[in-house]
Amino acid sequence: MNDKASIIIYSFAMPIVNEFSTIQIIAVMALPLVMAIVLHEVAHGYVAYLKGDSTARQMGRLTINPLAHIDPFGTVLVPIVFFYATGILFAFAKPVPVNYNNLRRPREDMVLVAAAGPMTNVILAIASAVVLHVLGFFSPEIYSYAAFISEQMIPDGASPLLFPVVGMLYFSIVLNVVLAIINLIPVPPADGGRIVSGLLPPRQAELYSKIEPFGLMILVVIIVMNPLGITDKVIWPLITSLVNLLM
Repeated sequence: MNDKASIIIYSFAMPIVNEFSTIQIIAVMALPLVMAIVLHEVAHGYVAYLKGDSTARQMGRLTINPLAHIDPFGTVLVPIVFFYATGILFAFAKPVPVNYNNLRRPREDMVLVAAAGPMTNVILAIASAVVLHVLGFFSPEIYSYAAFISEQMIPDGASPLLFPVVGMLYFSIVLNVVLAIINLIPVPPADGGRIVSGLLPPRQAELYSKIEPFGLMILVVIIVMNPLGITDKVIWPLITSLVNLLM
């Protein structure tokens, strides 16, 4: 990630470092990214199922098989563009179908269905941090590994087994925090927008939902073009604070 996105814990002096190649970056990011977006969508569908809508289950979307969720645009093109344009690795899968009319209490349940995705990402970030710190208890050098990984550097003599594992755990923390925060931006079709719609009175919710056809464009403008410094003043501080807290 670029300097803005780098989360530094601490490092020990090591004689030689080499930069990550593009292939190496993809190798350590791929599994955490796929798990983050797949489980995010499965959580939406599963909570909807618990609340009375079996649409996702009937369409085979309550599975962790990534082939059922991958979207060529959101899972491949978007993360590449976002990463090189902003330093944020953001992606999304095919939205899990939810028929809100099937929910027992559509407005209230919609809030829970929408919140399930970001909450899953938060849980994954916390779980990854716990595993990282358990490893750190037995092998303190992983903290120096994490510091180098945050700068996309490979220290000389890094363990060929432990270093990639630390890399995947580190990026799992970062990616899940990023996905949780960005998805909570209150602009539909982001989950935050759907949560707001479910909390607003019916008339206001109907008016608010009218921006959904332009929502993706609005999100891109907010994140990439940074109007009024929203990304620098709000989104990045939240991401870096949460990642530093977990690390």
